[in-house]
Amino acid sequence: MAEKVLMKGNEAIAEAAIRVGCRHYFGYPITPQTEIAAYMSKLMPRIGGTFLQAESEIAAINMVYGASAAGKRAMTSSSSPGISLKAEGISYLAACDLPAVVVNIQRCGPGLGGIQPSQADYFQAVKGGGHGDYRSIVLAPSGVQEMFDLTAQAFDLADEYRCVVILLSDGILGQMMEPVDISAVSDNSANWNKSWALTGTGGERKPNIVNSLWIVPEELEAMNLEREKRYRKIEANEARWEEFRTQDADIVVVAYGAAARVAKNAVQGAREAGLKAGLLRPITVWPFPKKRLEALADQAKAFVCAEMSLGQMIEDVELAIRCKKPVLLSARTGGMVPTPEEIMEKIKEAERGSC
Repeated sequence: MAEKVLMKGNEAIAEAAIRVGCRHYFGYPITPQTEIAAYMSKLMPRIGGTFLQAESEIAAINMVYGASAAGKRAMTSSSSPGISLKAEGISYLAACDLPAVVVNIQRCGPGLGGIQPSQADYFQAVKGGGHGDYRSIVLAPSGVQEMFDLTAQAFDLADEYRCVVILLSDGILGQMMEPVDISAVSDNSANWNKSWALTGTGGERKPNIVNSLWIVPEELEAMNLEREKRYRKIEANEARWEEFRTQDADIVVVAYGAAARVAKNAVQGAREAGLKAGLLRPITVWPFPKKRLEALADQAKAFVCAEMSLGQMIEDVELAIRCKKPVLLSARTGGMVPTPEEIMEKIKEAERGSC
């Protein structure tokens, strides 16, 4: 039976993590994600978990590294400047094939910027963020229910592929309140074989080693290539998206997160005005739903990319469709949120240009 609770997006993330077996949270306060840490600080001690407000974002991600190396489900959360400080630690987690969940409730930048919502951390999330050849799975919710559901799924994905999973959201969704069905997830953390973990040997096995340093280049290349096979498997199996009225769409709008909510209204308005518009919303921005977009390029006349940035996801849209059709950008930045009317104007412009 559904158990619905009115929750903020940030609270939904924390509740989901606890319900799927996360017992180790390490973070540092920064607007607009601090409610995640506040929620964890209240509940973790009650369930025998660990909440620790680290002395810095750098310390927090390295605490996640330690807990994950011991085979525990661990997470951290922050907002844009804080994620930049965590980038080196995320690279180390990737190098050691350690599962972890990292939440980014994006705010506008660069630098300290402001506390308003943004999507300008897209490149940082999907192109790596730290140094070296690695990838993180990046999930992009567009509502509070998805904040809950995708957080729960993030831990399973991290354990299955032994990688970092980033939940990429923004200040709108983090602060928004919506009803959430919290009954649909369960803790299956015990189902994953973590024979690689540093749990102590008891004299019954050889010691495990978690290591990211490879002096011999041939050995490091072999490790990177092995990891790359796993990333190709993720691309083949884990790309997720949602479509709205794309069956006969001439103009396909591509948007994720909070911007997709606005874009959906714009598409509906375009339909009422007699324009055949549709929406493709990536749920995973890595792996990106490029095969589906390439297929839509055979049907559509043009695309519109709606972003709360100066144009980052648009590059992946262009790559996915192999530049077969024009791609227009509807962009707001600096904490500004696009309006349905602004996106509608780009849909009309795309329609005029494709005639």
